[in-house]
Amino acid sequence: MARAIWSGAVNFGLVTVPVELYSATEDHTVHFRQFERGTSDRIRYRRVNERTGDEVDFENIIKGYDLGDGEYVLVEQEELDEIAPGRSRSIDIEAFVELAEIDPVYFQKSYWLAPAKEEFGRAYGLLVQAMERTGKAGVARFVMRGREHIAAIRARDDVLTLDTLLFAEDLRDPSKELRKLPGKANARGKELDMAVSLIDSMTEEWRPEEYHDTYNERVLKLVDDKKAGRKVSVEEAPSEPTKVVDLFEALSRSVEKRRKGSSGQKTPKLSELTKTELDKMARELEIKGRSKMSRADLEKAIGSSRRAS
Repeated sequence: MARAIWSGAVNFGLVTVPVELYSATEDHTVHFRQFERGTSDRIRYRRVNERTGDEVDFENIIKGYDLGDGEYVLVEQEELDEIAPGRSRSIDIEAFVELAEIDPVYFQKSYWLAPAKEEFGRAYGLLVQAMERTGKAGVARFVMRGREHIAAIRARDDVLTLDTLLFAEDLRDPSKELRKLPGKANARGKELDMAVSLIDSMTEEWRPEEYHDTYNERVLKLVDDKKAGRKVSVEEAPSEPTKVVDLFEALSRSVEKRRKGSSGQKTPKLSELTKTELDKMARELEIKGRSKMSRADLEKAIGSSRRAS
């Protein structure tokens, strides 16, 4: 059972709903420790005084703001706590907007909001139903872990979801950051039409459960193979960039491949399919355990299922 990482109240006009905040996501990244090569010795990090080389206890460390030229303003944590914005422990909805108007680049991290106690369920449910009916998101401010956040609150599956958002000043300007800002492409009419056709042929309903962290799966397989003393399989190199002169031909072949695949005129080789296409095919064949299979396992399972039928 997850634990609440923040508690406070959602203020919706004059309605106040005590809530608890829970993380809606978790990290599945494979983590490693560091060792000295050729040994089993762990690498450790220490907090040391750069002048004396002596290790410093955590309680004796304070923060310093860099003014440049080696000058710093030293600040105690207690001083930061005293000026922390919005110490009232509330999520104040300031306005409602169409969710589609918020560019995805602003979204940062997702959380669930739940009523703090059962007695607050009615007011919480009212807010959920009202937001579901309007389809709008509430833009709110709140403070967590010593910093102010702007957030979008929306209803999803009868639960309030809170997504922390980046502030406008957090976004970089591509015209200033990109070394080579691409100009407007002068696509030929037929190339553009063919590219649109390819997009249309690849358009399907969004099914998040069909997408998995395949790199993570390969890392775990690497660890498993090394532990068992097996030969490590190497993935294929990435595709070469398409030459401009071959662009229309590449698009045409891509569209034709999609059409043949959808019409059933030709059964594609499993090695030519993407991991997502293999996942979809395995689901249609009702292959059990497909969600945990690597690409190689999917190819093998699909091949066996085809032969059996």
